[in-house]
Amino acid sequence: MGNPHKIAFVASNVPIAQTARAALAARFGDATPEDADLIVALGGDGFMLETLHAVQKLGKPVYGMNRGTVGFLMNEYSESDLLERLEEAEEEVINPLCMSATDKNGQTHEALAINEVSLLRAGPQAAKLRITVDGRLRLEELSCDGCLLATPAGSTAYNYSAHGPILPIGSDVLALTAVAAFRPRRWRGALLPKNAHVRFDVLDPEKRPVMADADSSSIRNVLSVEVRSDPTIQHRILFDPGHGLEERLLREQFS
Repeated sequence: MGNPHKIAFVASNVPIAQTARAALAARFGDATPEDADLIVALGGDGFMLETLHAVQKLGKPVYGMNRGTVGFLMNEYSESDLLERLEEAEEEVINPLCMSATDKNGQTHEALAINEVSLLRAGPQAAKLRITVDGRLRLEELSCDGCLLATPAGSTAYNYSAHGPILPIGSDVLALTAVAAFRPRRWRGALLPKNAHVRFDVLDPEKRPVMADADSSSIRNVLSVEVRSDPTIQHRILFDPGHGLEERLLREQFS
């Protein structure tokens, strides 16, 4: 990575993260994200996603240190050897998903998702979805609690909890995974090319309302949702050598 000259420290609101930020800023200085060579994010995976979204247009690499819970996207926390670790860090580049959701009022909402775009039932009854891939109808009706499209980076998050596959980093594949599918009962999802254009249409939206999530951006009462990967947007994440996303994905499958 090379030794950075300026570091910006950002932290989640939890006390342990704020304490770490104060200590690191006092020791190494604290630039603004705009002026920094790289950004150090202190928190958990949720905060890491927030940071990646927030600094997307800056094009700066982000090195996370875990001051949260899961920390799949984070490195272990340590103050003493930070500069050496930043110098040796390896960079992973990931592309987000672009979501375009139309609600019942005809408004279109756009958002980016680093992990996944998910459609979830928003009422007591199961959602009913029609799924089209690249303009071709693939599933006439999926009765379910929800359905999601996950990137390789997000395949160990909600996708994995819904029994979706873990995807190797660098693979040009997306995971389409059902959440508690009722009909077709045995449908577990599909692997799609990274450049696939996926459309979800909500059937019977008044009786069976659905909400759409792109990471932390939620849209209620959607009628249709279109999702595609955007290779023109790149998120740069730094990991300690031997602990990058590829290794973490493999380790997760054998834990």
